[in-house]
Amino acid sequence: MPQRHSKHNAFFTYEEKRKLGYGTQKERIGKDSIKPFDACSLCLKPFIDPLCCHKGHIFCKDCIVLCLLAQKKEITRKLAAHAAQQRQEKEEEEEKLVLQNAQKLDAFDRQNRGAVAKDDDWSYIRDQKNGFQGANSVKITSFEEKALRNTKAFWLPSATPEAPAQVKAPPTDTVCPEGKEKLKLRTLFPIHFTEETSDHIHARAAGSLNHSSYICPSCKDSLTNTTALVAVSTCGHVFCKKCSDRFIAKDKICLVCNKECKEKNLVRLKKGGSGYSGHGDQLEATDFRHLGC
Repeated sequence: MPQRHSKHNAFFTYEEKRKLGYGTQKERIGKDSIKPFDACSLCLKPFIDPLCCHKGHIFCKDCIVLCLLAQKKEITRKLAAHAAQQRQEKEEEEEKLVLQNAQKLDAFDRQNRGAVAKDDDWSYIRDQKNGFQGANSVKITSFEEKALRNTKAFWLPSATPEAPAQVKAPPTDTVCPEGKEKLKLRTLFPIHFTEETSDHIHARAAGSLNHSSYICPSCKDSLTNTTALVAVSTCGHVFCKKCSDRFIAKDKICLVCNKECKEKNLVRLKKGGSGYSGHGDQLEATDFRHLGC
């Protein structure tokens, strides 16, 4: 039943309130918004020479190589900035130590020469001008005078001093752009999908003629986003999870090339996610920058 609007004395139906933005807005994501399982996780295009990490993320060979090289350049830049900051801090500490020693020597020299009483007006004015007020006083150095002259007003937004940016020591390991775990190029392994070569491929719709269709080499079922896929890291062949659990996990051998494998060599591939939802994952902003961004 529509509710009466208290301000304009009008009624709104459920459809009108939904279009106005009231309540929880829900919308079903279409097929075009889902990343295909055979697409690169970086360029989002059908992969070329695919490489897979041990967490199941698939990348084009060129994309992941460029991404890791960009990460190494960024790490080198941050390490250089951190080293420069450490050198600057060390120089500042040394300069402060030299100034402290100079102040101590100056104070010791004045104590040895004898202090002038403050009742002597001329000597008092002269010592006030030079920054000396007694036996235990220290003369203001040029560094302190410059600091006093450059002191900005904290109560004026335009004159507030800016704190120097602290550069933290960056991690020296490259990471996977999807899983955020440590990743090296030598840990990636190539994967091989079995293409469908039956006679009824030509009967497919015109929109999918340019799209390769892959099947499980064991059961010959077509692979889709809804199919759980498992890759053998020793040889790179991809099977559906049912065949992997039923045959490969028990026999410890690949059904295509008869290459021996262990249970740890069976890597479950990640399904294609959506650009609008995180598959239930917790999304948070990071300092990481993807290739091309």
